[in-house]
Amino acid sequence: MSFYQDAVTGLNSQPKWLSPKYFYDARGSHYFDLICKLDEYYPYRTEMALLPTVAEELDQWLPKQVVIVEFGAGSLHKIRPLLSTSQAIRGFIPIDISAEHLHNAGATLQQEFAQLEVKPAVGDFTQTLQLPHLELEKDNQRIPKLGFFPGSTLGNFTPDEAREFLRNARQSLGPDSMFLLGVDTQQDIATIERAYNDAKGVTASFNKNILVRMNRELSTNFKLDQFSHRAIFNRQHSRIEMHLVSDIEQQVTLGDKQIRFARGESIHTENSYKYTPATLAALVESAGWQLQHTWQAPSAAFSEVLLH
Repeated sequence: MSFYQDAVTGLNSQPKWLSPKYFYDARGSHYFDLICKLDEYYPYRTEMALLPTVAEELDQWLPKQVVIVEFGAGSLHKIRPLLSTSQAIRGFIPIDISAEHLHNAGATLQQEFAQLEVKPAVGDFTQTLQLPHLELEKDNQRIPKLGFFPGSTLGNFTPDEAREFLRNARQSLGPDSMFLLGVDTQQDIATIERAYNDAKGVTASFNKNILVRMNRELSTNFKLDQFSHRAIFNRQHSRIEMHLVSDIEQQVTLGDKQIRFARGESIHTENSYKYTPATLAALVESAGWQLQHTWQAPSAAFSEVLLH
């Protein structure tokens, strides 16, 4: 579906919603980079501190040679500790929807790791993909694949979507594959809510940017000062929810439609599910994976788990 069709569907639903994938235009990506540097936003810095330990110990769990496949590769920051340390990783396939960004980042990485075969693949990483064939695999010599999905993006999927993604990834990676997965773990609610309600208001700007983008691309007439950012923890579903709350009764034009808002009515823009060891194990097993090893941050705020 197009941005317009998604917006029409979401804003005519009860409750109203917009897909978080529309956060990430250039401005939204910039805001997210700023969020990752905030004191309150623990997931990014906790994972970055954990990855060197994972890199040091990873090879003992891997076959002699693997090709690592990063789903939703983005800036490729988090792959570097693994590539710098592992002796088993011989090839790298980054997957992302943005072709230009992916090839630029891939070329930079290839210069940095000259002995590594890098072959970017453009596509929707949530779907089953035909991975490119590497020179390493000539003469039908197949090398096992290691999936890599860092960050807390898994938590942005509903449990059903997460299960479907993990199943599709298993099919894309093929027989004898493994998967290194970043997991945002459940902890005290105050810490979680603070991470999405930073004092500088960067997360609020990130959330409201979806309205800025709609005004620019869909010619809507949202007034940003009439909507407030709200992020709350939903205990029943073990997730942070981000909302944009209408401060007044108002209506907004979307194409030939008028979208009415009651005072206090919200647009649900994003979820971030937090997992316990038990709920994570149930999820991965339902998708056909088995949990092999867990690396947990000292604060227990983030984990990297190895699946096979």
